[in-house]
Amino acid sequence: MAILERVEIDRDQVRRPDAWYFDVPAIATLREHGVDLDPRVTVVVGENGSGKSTFVEAVAAAWRSGLRSAVKHWGPEPAAEDADLHWTLSLRGERPRPDGGCFLRAEAMHGLFTAVDAAGTSRTAFDGNLNTRSHGEAFLGYLDSRVGERGLFLLDEPEAALSFPSCLRLMSLLAAVADAGSQVVLATHSPVLAAFPGAAILEFGEHGIRTARWQDLELVNHWQAFLSRPESYLRYLF
Repeated sequence: MAILERVEIDRDQVRRPDAWYFDVPAIATLREHGVDLDPRVTVVVGENGSGKSTFVEAVAAAWRSGLRSAVKHWGPEPAAEDADLHWTLSLRGERPRPDGGCFLRAEAMHGLFTAVDAAGTSRTAFDGNLNTRSHGEAFLGYLDSRVGERGLFLLDEPEAALSFPSCLRLMSLLAAVADAGSQVVLATHSPVLAAFPGAAILEFGEHGIRTARWQDLELVNHWQAFLSRPESYLRYLF
């Protein structure tokens, strides 16, 4: 069994059936059918507003609530602006939940790293405080320090902190994480990260949720077309 095998919505726990997120096609699909995750790496792609972050944040909050209270710095508490979808989720997977892994998203990274720095926890992958380093260096250093752990690694649009070479470095780190027996769920707009070898790709959109191949993704086709002939896009803007 995978660490996190399947995500469903427990209809008995839905207190607000008219909540805005159920109007998002991908979340409506989740409510109707649930979604299976790859035991190694799942990449979630889709346009802004397609429900990627809503899904990942809800899984993170539901997962975090089931960890032992002694687990520290796995990820931030749900923010006030986050959807309350996590209360309705049913997570099927390994029991008891492994304590390793983490949840990282750009908006909450600084606060999480501040807490890690304040705790003075010994980390072998970096010297000094995380928040004294660049955004990308701190991100990669934090992950590098946790590669040996076994657990669930959830990342929401990590490319916001990373250059192209750093995206490749991230893939290398996540491959090591998966090789160590952990599971990765990654939401991204990056065609580089979406190309993770062997990953299952879930595409969120007006269709709901469907499995996809990298070469068929709209984000890949747009980037390839833009890099080949940027003027074909830019002429409509200027």
